[in-house]
This record gives sequence, structure tokens and C-alpha cells, in this order.
Amino acid sequence: MDKKKGYLNEDFQLFHLKDKKSQSFEFHYHDFNKIIIFISGKVTYLIEGKAYELRPWDILLVNNHDVHKPIIDSKKTYERIIIWANSEFIEKHNYDNCNLANCFEVAKEKSFNLVRLKNEFKDNIKFIINSLEESIVSEEFGSKLLSNSLFMQLIVYLNRVHLAKSYLKDKDTFQYDKQIEKILKYINTNLNNDLSIENIAQRFFISKYYLMHKFKKETGYTVHNYVLQKRLLLSKDMIKDGETITKAYLQCGFKDYSSYFRAFKKLFGKSPRDFCNNI
Repeated sequence: MDKKKGYLNEDFQLFHLKDKKSQSFEFHYHDFNKIIIFISGKVTYLIEGKAYELRPWDILLVNNHDVHKPIIDSKKTYERIIIWANSEFIEKHNYDNCNLANCFEVAKEKSFNLVRLKNEFKDNIKFIINSLEESIVSEEFGSKLLSNSLFMQLIVYLNRVHLAKSYLKDKDTFQYDKQIEKILKYINTNLNNDLSIENIAQRFFISKYYLMHKFKKETGYTVHNYVLQKRLLLSKDMIKDGETITKAYLQCGFKDYSSYFRAFKKLFGKSPRDFCNNI
């Protein structure tokens, strides 16, 4: 089963990492949105069935619950800035028709997580990021407020780039299997339906053995584990939003509470009731 990594108890957190070592990551996910700003190295990032070959100052928008992992060439120095972003903090700054989560929502809707800036926009991002890093470690008056405002400036800028489509989308930048992409979209929009391997294979006119092999090869996880995890994550979100546990597990495709409870407890380490009323 893929694992959740990291806990975010603040509005956002920034990590500037630089290393040159052999490291292997498992597929994992977060309960928060994540911004990855790639600076140097040789890295391929796998996100929900797509493989992105990164170039300096590429930006990845990783939605909460997106299963992902980097593949890193240890011969090169890998430098990146990672920002964990609290969705509730972002939403608090929405107003009128200004939805600051739009850039993440578009990335999810289009199944495309990469923002490759045109050269004329890179300096703006570098300035915002550098200012944010300096403010975070500063002890000067108002540094916390300034950090928050710079973070929001970054979110606003990423949304403007997205809305204006002011980014590059090179076809040689990412690789994916179109059939697996369609299957992933089908799974994520039909979590309450029959998602057995047999049913999916029949719907997409392929043998179930070919599906199992191809899905594992392209995504790194089995069809069963992927479906189970997505159903559990959705049910947890529904419960946190105030839905009853019974309605949540039934609408997420589980047939009985006992099997749902065991799977839920195994993945999250807590019972569904622990997430009621945002506990």
C-alpha cells in the first residue's frame, strides 16, 4: 500500500534541499497540496501515471492525494524547493471570483502537473521565492506577516500563469500511456461503481492480465491498491466535511462496514470516527 508522508500543522512550510546521494522513494501521497520547484539535477517525477523529465525552474503542482515519487540520478546534484501548502489557509484568502486553488484544480482536471515557465517569467518566480526564503528565517518586525503575503503572492502568480496559459507544454517533456490515463480518469470519477479488474478490463476492451501488468508498469502500483486507496481517501474527506460514516463508505464503493473499517484503520492508523467533526 502506498504511504502518506509528512504532516503539515502550519499554513505552509518551505524546504530548500540540495544533495548528491543515492536515494530511492516509494510512491506516496500527502493530505496537503505540494509545490515542487526544480533547480538542478537529473530527475524524472512520476505523478498519477505520468513521467515528467524536469528542467531547471520547472514547477510541479501536486494535489493532495496525488500518488507520486521522484526518480533521481545520484550522479548529479539534486537541488529543489518544496512547499507544503495548507488548502484551508489558501481558501481563507479567496474572495468574489478569486479561487486561489484554481491552479491545483486545473492541474488535476487536465491531469497535467507541470508548469514550465517562459524565460520572461522565470525572474519573477525567482524573486518571489528568494524573498520568501529570506523572510521565513528573518526575525525582523512583521516577518511572519510578510512571509504569508509572499506565499500568497506566489500562489497568485501561479494562478495567473495558469489562467493566461503562459507556460510551455513540450511534448518531449512527459511520457504517459494514453490508455492508462483514460483508466485512471475513469477510476477517479467512478469510485462508487464496480471497479473490479474484470469490469475495468471489459470496459476498455483489454484482458485483465494485460491490464494488471500494464497498470503496474505505468503507475507503480496494482489496480486493487490504487482503487482501495482512492476510495479510502475520498471517504475520509467526506467524513471530515461532515458526512456520516455510513453514507461515506457506501458512496465510496464499500459493501460492508467491517472490511471498510479494517482497511481504513490500516491506512490511516485511526478509525473513521476519529475524523468526525474535523477531530
